[in-house]
Amino acid sequence: MVLVLDTISKSFPGVRALSNASLTLAKGEIHALMGENGAGKSTLIKIITGVHKPDSGHFSLDGKDISLSSPRDAIALGITAVHQERNLIPRFSVAENIMLERLPTKNGLVDFVSANAQARQHLQMIGLDIDPSTEIRRLSVAQMQMVEIAKALSHEAKVLLLDEPTASITAAETEILFRLVRQLRDRGTAILFVSHKLEEVLALCDRVTVLRDGETTLRGAPMAGMTRHSLIEAMIGRAERPAIARTGAPDSGQPKMELRGFSTGAGHRNIDFKLRKGEILGLYGLVGAGRTELARALIGMDKVKAGELLIDGKPAKIRSVEDAIKRFRIGYVSEDRKHEGVILAHPIRSNIAITVWNRIAGTLGLLTAASERAVAEPLSKRLEIRTPSLEQLVGNLSGGNQQKVSLAKWLAVNVDVLIIDEPTVGIDIKAKAYFHELINDLADKGMSILLISSDMPEMVALADRILVMHEFEILHEHVNDRKYDNASRAIMGAIHKHQQSGHGSAMATASH
Repeated sequence: MVLVLDTISKSFPGVRALSNASLTLAKGEIHALMGENGAGKSTLIKIITGVHKPDSGHFSLDGKDISLSSPRDAIALGITAVHQERNLIPRFSVAENIMLERLPTKNGLVDFVSANAQARQHLQMIGLDIDPSTEIRRLSVAQMQMVEIAKALSHEAKVLLLDEPTASITAAETEILFRLVRQLRDRGTAILFVSHKLEEVLALCDRVTVLRDGETTLRGAPMAGMTRHSLIEAMIGRAERPAIARTGAPDSGQPKMELRGFSTGAGHRNIDFKLRKGEILGLYGLVGAGRTELARALIGMDKVKAGELLIDGKPAKIRSVEDAIKRFRIGYVSEDRKHEGVILAHPIRSNIAITVWNRIAGTLGLLTAASERAVAEPLSKRLEIRTPSLEQLVGNLSGGNQQKVSLAKWLAVNVDVLIIDEPTVGIDIKAKAYFHELINDLADKGMSILLISSDMPEMVALADRILVMHEFEILHEHVNDRKYDNASRAIMGAIHKHQQSGHGSAMATASH
């Protein structure tokens, strides 16, 4: 075995993150590491990459015991990682990012000709044909990810850790990534593949290790004998619950929100749709389709160029997010929860109460922790936010609990329309099922929901109608009959027909 972690334990103040966890990684294999948020995956990853030291246990590389004091120690031994959070400098070139801290010099100055030549070799190793002098910020998300892999492999990697590598790329780009990962495996690289996506893991990986509550429940099991259901049971300790069907139905009266000839500065032209009270309206599209940009325009974050937005049949001009909340009772759960959804360095109570600060401030405009707690506590209980205290910083929560906090702030202000962008990206199966039930419940109680998702099963499970967006246009409306095959055929057929007519490619590279 290339990498062995045996009976690893690690504790933090008040929390036992790992308890006798084990993992073995062989040369020339793709090994899945799975588990719910809070299962201990992040801690184990940080031990492997030198961020944390284990309290106890055995850690070896190529049969020799190792002790890592920093990520630099791990890299020096050939243990490299591509994390979910980008680790590239946007205004530096591809070559500068790949060769960072190892830039060649000539006469005391950086030798950019040599740096570009070396970077080009590393890019060619993974089949990436881009100019190494290009600034990172000019690349697509998928290209950035490939650059990170090239950078990791440039350190003569024996072990490559990929953390949720497909979270922000299209299906077509995922296939390209998988081809590369298989090629690296065939060259002898040991690959640890961390993902919540069961179908991807089943299709790609050779073996799997599962963590639950800091312990190993499945150790290096051959993927050939695994099913979706057996993986779920290993992760959550029980079988997957079936989706709960909605009990309500959309109101047939006047639309709650309506767009007529709506055009934006981002590039949308003549968008028309109606969202009714108690309806979940799906907006499906691949990365680059323009869904997030439309959402941002609807809540006053981005420019509207032409057309009408009507709320309850009356024209609405939304000038800011504050305007959307106060005058029109529209909320937005952003896809980018770490930068737009929550304030990581603030406690849970402040994050939940932020939308009602004006209402709960005292006579002198002062906020108190007690007034914030009064708002946050019932919502924290309702959404089952797992935390010992509302004083805990949101940055210390799991992804699923951060998403619950992001949603709770809109429930605090009691919005009528809620736009939810990729609600379950990067969260575990149990949290995903919880969010599906919650979204259904909110709609059943009369909330109008615009659901943006690139997860087809999620869209089929939740939406009453599905709008298909591609290249900033709405191509098709599908009345959802909850049958996956019907929805998939209609949606992908509309996109394919659009592409065949010469309007563009599915390999869109802008942020959706």
